[in-house]
Amino acid sequence: MSSTSHYALILDDHPLVAHGMAEFLRARLPQMDVVVAAGANDLLRWVDTRGTPAIALIDFWLAEGAAVGLIAQVRNHCPGMPIAVISGDDDPAVMDQARQAGAQGFIHKQAAPETFGLAVEALLSGLVWFEPGHPGSQPLRSRDLPVTPAELGLSARQGQILALVLQGLPNKRIASQLDIAESTVKEHVTGILERLRVRTRVEAITLLRGRRLELP
Repeated sequence: MSSTSHYALILDDHPLVAHGMAEFLRARLPQMDVVVAAGANDLLRWVDTRGTPAIALIDFWLAEGAAVGLIAQVRNHCPGMPIAVISGDDDPAVMDQARQAGAQGFIHKQAAPETFGLAVEALLSGLVWFEPGHPGSQPLRSRDLPVTPAELGLSARQGQILALVLQGLPNKRIASQLDIAESTVKEHVTGILERLRVRTRVEAITLLRGRRLELP
């Protein structure tokens, strides 16, 4: 297989969903080309002719049935490429099958656009993403070494917000969960990133990989 090409490959049985995801990624990652495959065979053709994508996003339920076989085939063809399964199915068995077939990520179709974007960025950064809060989900990363907000130079409130950022929640959901204004969350997130000396939420997630945030 040829070297990785800087493009994202999307396969979803619903054209509106597939092209919606494609347009979102083109806006969020303008440096990356985004290709929508017309079907399983077309997806494999793109891989053969253009080379290994930077990431593949595959709907779990296709016209032919579950995409488990296709995911495994793509995994064997492109062993180092992140594969994310996109599904509206809440059955824990679906997530387990996707993981066992070789997917590094599972993104629910009801996820907020910001969560979808963070998931793709995390996968492109080499992380694993199985959405928090969904049945059968697992942590984004191992959580072995404890660290407190104070040790990171953060206030107690910033620690609460960071914990939710690490779960992939967008500002709007964080604001709702903590019962504060979204603008306040945005200000705190900016302060958190500055304190951690990172530029993006994904960089914060990467920095704290392997750490367990302990709130007071």
